[in-house]
Amino acid sequence: MGIPQLKENDMPAIEQSRILIVATDGFEQSELFEPRQKLLDAGASVTLASPGTDPIQGMEHDKKGDTIRPDITLDAVRIDDYDGLILPGGVANPDTLRMNDKAVGIVRDFVASGKPVAAICHGPWLLVEAGCVSGRTVTSWPSVRTDLANAGAQVVDQPVVVDGNLITSRKPDDIPAFVEAFRKAMTESATAPA
Repeated sequence: MGIPQLKENDMPAIEQSRILIVATDGFEQSELFEPRQKLLDAGASVTLASPGTDPIQGMEHDKKGDTIRPDITLDAVRIDDYDGLILPGGVANPDTLRMNDKAVGIVRDFVASGKPVAAICHGPWLLVEAGCVSGRTVTSWPSVRTDLANAGAQVVDQPVVVDGNLITSRKPDDIPAFVEAFRKAMTESATAPA
């Protein structure tokens, strides 16, 4: 059973959504740029946060891709200013960020808030570092799965997995399902009774 395809008019909340993306050098280009553009096209406000404000380097697998300038630093992030969080993969990006206390704290606080948190490919390394996967069902790039299992997660091999407010995917090929699941979670979060 696949993810139901949502129509544009079924998602009023996305137009008012404020999405945070956290990334640094070494992010997988498609995993940042494609979700970002799809959300912008849907009317969401998308903010990119990084340790600094110098342009960060994207990667197309093992080759340098495009750069993008972050909108704000991690130190400027206030969880209350955002409705959801996206964590792109790439090997170097989450590996660097999981050593950054501020990045790990942002992830931990977002998960604890109940707001949708979406991590793709190597991005779930940040969920491990933040102590957010124990007892949760998740997926990731194959090389991250042992770390997830060792942290207490139930790991499956599916294009997208939704467990509560956590949304995880395996690789760039999964981006359409990943974004669709995130948009659906954002809509449900916005329409849930307070």
